[in-house]
Amino acid sequence: MTHGTHGSGIRHFLDIGDFDGGTLRAIADAGAAMKARRRTPDDVNDKPLAGRAIAMVFEQPSLRTRMSFDVGIRELGGEPVMVTGKEIELGEREAIADTARVLSRFVDAIMIRMLKHDALVELATYATVPVINGLTKKSHPCQVMADLLTFEERKGPIRGRTVAWVGDTNNVLASWIHAAARFDFRINVATPKELAPGAEMLDWAKRERVALTLGNDAEAAVRGADAVITDSWVSMGDADGERRHNLLTPFQVNERLMGSAAPDAIFMHCLPAHRGEEVTDDVIDGPQSVVFDEAENRLHAQKGVLAWCFGAV
Repeated sequence: MTHGTHGSGIRHFLDIGDFDGGTLRAIADAGAAMKARRRTPDDVNDKPLAGRAIAMVFEQPSLRTRMSFDVGIRELGGEPVMVTGKEIELGEREAIADTARVLSRFVDAIMIRMLKHDALVELATYATVPVINGLTKKSHPCQVMADLLTFEERKGPIRGRTVAWVGDTNNVLASWIHAAARFDFRINVATPKELAPGAEMLDWAKRERVALTLGNDAEAAVRGADAVITDSWVSMGDADGERRHNLLTPFQVNERLMGSAAPDAIFMHCLPAHRGEEVTDDVIDGPQSVVFDEAENRLHAQKGVLAWCFGAV
């Protein structure tokens, strides 16, 4: 396990699994502290990005990632520079290594949202400034850092608690499994057999001794859980939408399923949600839902990540 520096001394934030629990706790606590100070007289001191330009590269469209990073960079005193996938054409017009070297001459950090995780790692290998994973097909660490902040705001320390993931195997689940290892909580996962976690994810969980229960029964997974988590059934880059819907229908989070969780369980979803598919309106709009807190906390958790990248945490 590294500490996010990938041997270079540069503080990249690519995956939760790259870090030890102490570093992640410091990042999470920094985000929570900045949230508490936001728009107060003390807030003026939170400017670790003053005079710095941060590239925000988007190969896929985004609302939450775009807004939360843009506002967060500005609140920390930095200047966001938006770059679209069409402008950069990563790995197409020139070698990824060359793009990394060029961007590093212009900006002080790179946040990138792209599908190919290997390309992200290659970019970080050759960049001489911090690289932050804004989402890949493989993982979504900033989202789960925001989710952890949200859980602990509502329910206290996550250590020793149980969260349940219901639905598809995807990048957000991967980051939740990484988090379970580092923050020491249990994760119950229920998926259709055909969409179960793959060998790479399971091998990592076994190696890191994650308290992980796998199965195909949604009700069994959520029984007594402190949080019930799901995500959209069809993600960016998925071509088999109809097949996925058929497989995942029994895994819809509705009031009946939430009734099997702990009485004070929270419902989590990274958004955008497809209402009436993976979750019903009565759950996502109900008193147990924290989905808009999660969206807001992207801003605060990512400010913690940005501050850490620049040595302010």
